Amino acid sequence: MTVHRNCEGLARRDCLKLGLGSLLGGGFVEALRLSARANPIATTKPTACILVWLDGGPSHFETFDPKPNAPAEIRGEFEPINTKIPGAYFSENMEKLAAISDKLTIIRSVKHDQNNHGAGNHYMMTGAPTRIPVSCGAFVSFHPSMGSIVSAERGAPDGLPPYFSLPEMTRSGGPNFLGAKHAPFVVGDDPNNKSFRVRDVTLPQDLADGRALNRRELRGQLDGMLRFRDRAAGDPILGVDENYQQALSLMTSEKALEAFAIERETESVREAYGRNSFGQRALMARRLVEAGVPFVTLNNGGWDHHSDIFPAFRKQGRAFDAVVATLIDDLDQRGMLDTTLVLVMGEFGRTPAISTLPGSKTPGRDHWSSAISVLMAGCGTPRGQIVGATDRSGYSAIDKIYAPENLVSSVYRKLGIDPDKILYTPSGRPTHIVSDSRPIPEVMG
Repeated sequence: MTVHRNCEGLARRDCLKLGLGSLLGGGFVEALRLSARANPIATTKPTACILVWLDGGPSHFETFDPKPNAPAEIRGEFEPINTKIPGAYFSENMEKLAAISDKLTIIRSVKHDQNNHGAGNHYMMTGAPTRIPVSCGAFVSFHPSMGSIVSAERGAPDGLPPYFSLPEMTRSGGPNFLGAKHAPFVVGDDPNNKSFRVRDVTLPQDLADGRALNRRELRGQLDGMLRFRDRAAGDPILGVDENYQQALSLMTSEKALEAFAIERETESVREAYGRNSFGQRALMARRLVEAGVPFVTLNNGGWDHHSDIFPAFRKQGRAFDAVVATLIDDLDQRGMLDTTLVLVMGEFGRTPAISTLPGSKTPGRDHWSSAISVLMAGCGTPRGQIVGATDRSGYSAIDKIYAPENLVSSVYRKLGIDPDKILYTPSGRPTHIVSDSRPIPEVMG
């Protein structure tokens, strides 16, 4: 598996060193031991969100906010292309998204003041800024992520986890004070592999016959021996037993098994998404949403282009373009886009000035949080519009400027969650889900 790093050189194993291993890679039964799942709350309709997280901070110039009239050292190597939105241009790398731009909203005017990976990641993922020093590559969790809030407030039907992350958890994608039961269920295996299976969900081959039933019967007999125990005392043995039962229910759930059975998709659909890891994970995200999961994160790394930015966008950028355009188009054709929000973003944009840093041989762009482009589609988002603008050189948002709080509040409202709701930490301290609960009006329809 490709290991994507940012400029601090941090990879997934660094997260394990920081004590998050149980959230990222532990078995599902172990995670269930921590607590029972929250009950779902009623919503007006079964809305969901697929967050495509571009870890590292994608350039707004090379995606949705090109500056063709800027000097060469700003505009870069790529040409702008027409979209279906009158007067709007994308970079030539976004050809397929430009072709379906009448289904999208592009927000060009999100900005914040957290100009490093750790703090920027946390702010965009939670809507809560960090006001203490944070190192550039830190795994930050001062506030619950969007996925964890959705898990706590919505739950999911039929025993499925309400929050998934593929192929790993983002640095600020955790639950914080909500507890590990609201951490994402991580599907680390590659659905593009023929041997793909979801650990702790698919029954082992040797238990797929009568042996599984016999073991369940034996377990039932052992359970009967525990009937004299005092349930009111919170017996840990009984808690473990309940969690094993939940895991067993998931493993034998037709809905769960159907969601993970990506091999049941037609070959034409799988080819349309692309026979690559990112493409097949996007297809898996659609299947999870179909099964009722309300929040799925696709963690797509490698966007920290301090160097090699133009070769990277010719390959990585165009591959991303093809997958996300296919996902949106597929959701639309299936009638799912009306209730599924596709949100595409990273922690910040990139500097207008192209430079070659010491030690590099090729040019790139540095971190830049004053101008961030965000793609939204579906779940009532108006189609075919550009919201806000940056100045003619792409230095800063100058029109309809919005903060991450406004963006995150928009997501919660689309998912039937009140961003002004007050949560309480284990110590009893109250905190708003989002400090500024005003959504972006242009995306609310």
